[in-house]
Amino acid sequence: MTTEGRVHVGSRTGADVPADGAAPSDTRARDLRQLITYVLVGGSGVLLDMGAFLLLHNVAGLHEQVANVLSTSLGITNNFVLNALFTFGRRDRLLTRYLRFYAVGLTGVALTFVLLAVFSRGLGIDPNLVKAGSLPVVLVFQFALNRKWSFA
Repeated sequence: MTTEGRVHVGSRTGADVPADGAAPSDTRARDLRQLITYVLVGGSGVLLDMGAFLLLHNVAGLHEQVANVLSTSLGITNNFVLNALFTFGRRDRLLTRYLRFYAVGLTGVALTFVLLAVFSRGLGIDPNLVKAGSLPVVLVFQFALNRKWSFA
């Protein structure tokens, strides 16, 4: 019986092992490596996203929502390429994976859009602070979705 990537094998301990045959400790180590790599890749995307946002909003004078969509799209694309190469090591079905990854990224755009509207427009908080504060929340949420859907 397979349950979430684990197969029950008839051992004396009755323990479940991953479907790929790796020991649970190997799976945990792989999961931790993926999370660390994802965070590092995400950090590069955050820097690119935030840098582009600051330039587009503060220098080019674009509305914060337009600057957010453009900067986030740039960060999403950067992160997809790096995650496909380094985090998940998946180079098959790239268009499908990119579209899924981008869809997950759009959830971050939508969440940030709402946060900007509420905290910047509604409460008068600096949009740069709102954007920066939204990034860690979005990163954690998207890791789970990308791991289970985009790169599954």
